[in-house]
Amino acid sequence: MTLHQTDRGLAAATPVGAFDSLDYVTVMIGDQILGLPIGRVHDVFITNRITLVPRAPSEIVGLLNLRGRIVTAICLRKRLGQPVAPKQDRDGKTELVAVGIDHGGEAYALIVDAVGEVMRLDQSTFESTPVHLDRNWAALTTGVHRLEDRLLVVLDVDAILSLDPQAAA
Repeated sequence: MTLHQTDRGLAAATPVGAFDSLDYVTVMIGDQILGLPIGRVHDVFITNRITLVPRAPSEIVGLLNLRGRIVTAICLRKRLGQPVAPKQDRDGKTELVAVGIDHGGEAYALIVDAVGEVMRLDQSTFESTPVHLDRNWAALTTGVHRLEDRLLVVLDVDAILSLDPQAAA
């Protein structure tokens, strides 16, 4: 199943009674595939119009206007402690791929390298976070799914969006 964008968000339905499977919107940071619980994702979009916020924590890219709503954009690469390499289109503008999430009555956009597909995975492939996973990553995850050729790291959306305001520069 591929990910589609609509005016109301993602066009992916979970059948009633699907208690033995979990649905995720997959995103990429570098070569690592990550899963966001589909129930937390309301939109996927590309933007290049971001307003910088002085003295914001380094993970906050800035603010953007999404259909009349002010959205805080957070760089998932920075949040996971990875180096940031901006993408530019042929006109030299930076285009950002974002996943829209609501949290605590506020709108957020997680800036990612790429958005993949919606995956439905069986509960039997889920395991708790491995003890040897980098501790910065481990604090932001709920576990992993064993796929055929790699692991899908499941992100804890609440932990990702819990930024320390004291860390502002």
